[in-house]
Amino acid sequence: QVQLVESGGGLVQAGGSLRLSCSASGSIFSISNMGWYRQAPGKQRELVARITSGGRTNYADSVKGRFTISRDNAKNTVYLQMNSLKPEDTAVYYCNLGGLRLSRTYDYWGQGTQVTVSS
Repeated sequence: QVQLVESGGGLVQAGGSLRLSCSASGSIFSISNMGWYRQAPGKQRELVARITSGGRTNYADSVKGRFTISRDNAKNTVYLQMNSLKPEDTAVYYCNLGGLRLSRTYDYWGQGTQVTVSS
C-alpha cells in the first residue's frame, strides 16, 4: 500500500509563489508516474502537471510557464513549484501516483492540500 502526503499549501497573494511537496511511502515511487491535480469548488478535478518515471513532463495550458513539476527519486518526493499565482489557481491540490506493474495498473491519491490565492 502506498501513502501520499502533500504539504506546502496555504494562502498567498496574487503574483506570489508556493511550492507543494508530495512524499510517497513504499518502493514503487521511482517507477511510477506522478501528477498534480486540482479541484476548485463546483468544478471537476483537473490535471495540472504530470511527470513520468523517465522525467518527461506535461502541463495544463493554464499553468504553462508558471508551474514546474519535478521529482526526487532519492527522497520519494514530487514537487510543484507555482509562480505568478492567480486567484483562479485557488483549489485543493492533489498528488497522484500511478503506473503499470506486473500487467496491473495502480493509482493512489493524497488527501489534498488547499491553495488559496487572494486578489
